Amino acid sequence: MKITDNEKRDIIRSIEKGKDLPEKFKYLLFKDAQKVEINWEDKKSELTNVCLPFQIIEHIDEPRKEKELKAQKSLDFAKGQKLQGWTNKLIWGDNKFIVSSILKGPMRNIIEENGGVKLIYIDPPFSVGMNYTIPVSIDSDGSKYDKKPTIIENFAYRNMWGKEGNSFLQMLFERISLMRNLLRDDGVLVIRIDHHWGHYAKAMLDEIFGKEHFRNEIFINRTKKNTQKNTRQMMLTTSIESLFVYSKTDEFEYLDTSYKLNEVREGYWRAADDSAGESQSPERIIEGKVFHPPKGKHFKFSQENIDKMHAEGKIRINEKTGKIQYYVQPSAEGQLDTNWTDIPGYSFSTKYPTENHEKLIERVIKACSKEEDIVCDFFNGSGTTAAVAEKLNRKWIASDIGKFSIHTTRKRLINTQRDLKEKELNWRAFEILNIGKYQKQHYLDDGLYERDEDKFQARKRGEKLFEETVLEAYGGQTVENFKTIHGRKNDIFISIGPINFSVNREYVNEVITECLDNKIISIDILGFGYEMGLFPKISDEASEKGLSLRYKQIPNDIFNEDAVKNNAINFFDISYIGVDPKFKKDNLTIELTDFKTFHNFDVHQANSNNKKSLSLHVENGQIFETRKDKEGNLNKTLITKSYADWIDYWAVDFDYQKRKEIIYIEKDDGSFDEHWTGQYIFENQWQSYRTKDQELELVTPPIEVTTKERIIAIRVVDIFGIDTLKVIKVTK
Repeated sequence: MKITDNEKRDIIRSIEKGKDLPEKFKYLLFKDAQKVEINWEDKKSELTNVCLPFQIIEHIDEPRKEKELKAQKSLDFAKGQKLQGWTNKLIWGDNKFIVSSILKGPMRNIIEENGGVKLIYIDPPFSVGMNYTIPVSIDSDGSKYDKKPTIIENFAYRNMWGKEGNSFLQMLFERISLMRNLLRDDGVLVIRIDHHWGHYAKAMLDEIFGKEHFRNEIFINRTKKNTQKNTRQMMLTTSIESLFVYSKTDEFEYLDTSYKLNEVREGYWRAADDSAGESQSPERIIEGKVFHPPKGKHFKFSQENIDKMHAEGKIRINEKTGKIQYYVQPSAEGQLDTNWTDIPGYSFSTKYPTENHEKLIERVIKACSKEEDIVCDFFNGSGTTAAVAEKLNRKWIASDIGKFSIHTTRKRLINTQRDLKEKELNWRAFEILNIGKYQKQHYLDDGLYERDEDKFQARKRGEKLFEETVLEAYGGQTVENFKTIHGRKNDIFISIGPINFSVNREYVNEVITECLDNKIISIDILGFGYEMGLFPKISDEASEKGLSLRYKQIPNDIFNEDAVKNNAINFFDISYIGVDPKFKKDNLTIELTDFKTFHNFDVHQANSNNKKSLSLHVENGQIFETRKDKEGNLNKTLITKSYADWIDYWAVDFDYQKRKEIIYIEKDDGSFDEHWTGQYIFENQWQSYRTKDQELELVTPPIEVTTKERIIAIRVVDIFGIDTLKVIKVTK
C-alpha cells in the first residue's frame, strides 16, 4: 500500500494533535499492531484524564462499641479498628471519573504505598434489555414496594443500552482500559459477563490487555430453571455465565486453587504409568520385576520415590491387571478447574438485583490475591466483593453510581464488622467518599494567577454558567432584573442559592423581601446546603405573608452533562430532623423525635410489587397506596402512620467538627494543594437501621460528656435512600 503525500501530512497532523491514527494505517505502519480488533460505531479510544477531588462524607470505625454498665447499655468510643494504616473505601460516583481521579490524584500514592491493586472484580450491567427495580420496605404494615431507579441510576440497576450495544461496548472499553492502568504488574482483572455479549467482550479484552494475557474463561452458575417441552421445539435454558480472567503482564499466577468438597473424597488406587509423553528412562522396578509404561506414556514417579512409596504401602502391583498403581489419599479438598458450577452464581440475601454469591467471590479472591492485598470492585451493587474481601483480610475499594448501592453496602459492611468483632477476628475501618460535588470548582475558578479584576470577572462568568446549568436541569427559564431571583418555571419563580456557601436565614429573608415587593406568591429556593434551623419556621413565616416557599436540594447529578440533557435531574425537597438531647448528670442520650420529608413523586415513580392493582404515591411527606375502582376513580389509602415509617437508617457523631474535610486540588504543574472545604467528616459512632430481624431504635445509649458544650451531628437516610444531616449544639 502506497502512502500519498497528503496521507503523510494527515498522519503527521494526527500525531501532533495527539489523535489516533486512521485505522487504515495501523497495520501498514506497525508490524506488531493488533491483528484483530473489535470496532463499533462511534468507538473512541481516548480515555478521560480528569482528576477530581474525593470528599470523605462518612467514616465508620467500629460501630456501636457498647459495654454493660450496671444493667444499662453505655457507649465507649475507644478506637475499635483492629488493623491500622489502610482505611477501606466506598465511593459514590461514576466509576470512569473515579478510576481516572485515582490514577491522576494523590490516592494513587496511598494505594501504591499499600502494595498496589492486585485484583479488580467487576460484574457490569449486561446489555440484555432487562429492567431491574429496587424493593423498598415501609414497616408500618410490612408492605413492600418497588422504587424505580432514576435515569442516573440506570448504570447501576438497568441493563438497557442504545445503538444495538455500541454504547454498552464503549462504556466497558473506557472503564476497563482505565482499570488496567490501575493494576500492579502482577495484577488481574476478572469480569463477569453473560452469553449475550461475552463474545464481544472477549475480543475487546484481548485488544485492551493483549490476547497473550488472557488466562481463563471460567463457567459459573446463572440460574436453575425448569425446561419446558413445547410441541414445536425444545427450549434450551441458559444456565451458565462466564468469568473472563486477564492479567496485566506475564507476572500473574494463581495462588489458591483448591476448594473444599461437600463430602470428604474417599481414597482410591490409580494407575502410575498413565502420564502423557515418554521419558529417557521409562522402566521401573518393583519387587524385582521390570515394568514399562504403555506407548506414549511414562511413570509419574522416579525410581527413588517408587521404592519409598512401596515401603510405605502406597504403591502396589494390581493382582488382576498386573499394572502398577499408587494410592490417592482421602481428601476434603478438590483442585479448581474452569468449571465452577458446583457453587451458586447469584444470591438474593439483600434483594439487590443480580447480587453475586459470596461463595463465588470468595473463590475468585482466594485464587487471585493474598491477605493484605487490595481488591477493587467498581460496579459495587450490593457490596458482596467488599464484604467478602473484609472477611478474607483483604484491603478493598468499591464504587457505584447508585445511592441505593452505597446505602445497602454501608449497612452490609457494618454487619460484617460486627460479625468479625464477635468472632474476635480483625477488621478495618471504612470511609464513604463522594466524587463529583467538587466539580463546582469549574464554576468557581479562583484565578490564583490572575489580577483582581480578572479574578472577579472569571468568578462572575462562572456563577452565570452555574445558574444557567441549574435552571436548565430544573426546567426553568432565565428572568432578568432581579437580585435573588434567577428564573421561572410556569407560575413558580426560582432562586438559586450561593454556590460557595450554604443558604442561610439572611439570604432567605432577602428572597422573601424581593418576592413580596414584586407580588410574587410562589418561589423555590435551590441550594447545595442549608443553614440549620431554617425550617420549618421560616417557611411558616413566609406563608403567613402570602408566599409559598419551598427548599430544594441541588443534587450532585447536576454536573453530569448527559443527565441535564436528558432531564434526569431530581431536585429533592429538604427534609427536617427533630432530635431531643437529654442529660442525666454527665451522661447524654440522643432521641430521634421527628422526621419530616416533603418528597413528591409521580404516581408512576414507584409501584407495588405485591399487589398489581396498586401503585405507590408520595405526596407532601406522606405515602399513599392508590387504587382505581371499577368506575375508574382513584382511591388513596395512607400508608405512613408515623415519622419513623420514613426512616431506614440513622446515625450519630457525638463529637462532630473534630475532623476537618480536606480535599486535594491539582495545580497546573501536576502537584496538589490541600484545601479545607469548610465542612467536617461525619464519624459514625452509633447507628440503628432496619433489617429483616432488627427494628429501628429511636434512642441512643448514653455517652459520658465531660465538656460543657458538644457539637453533635445526626444523619438520617430515608426509605428512598435520600440523605439528611443535622448539626446541633448541646449544653449541659
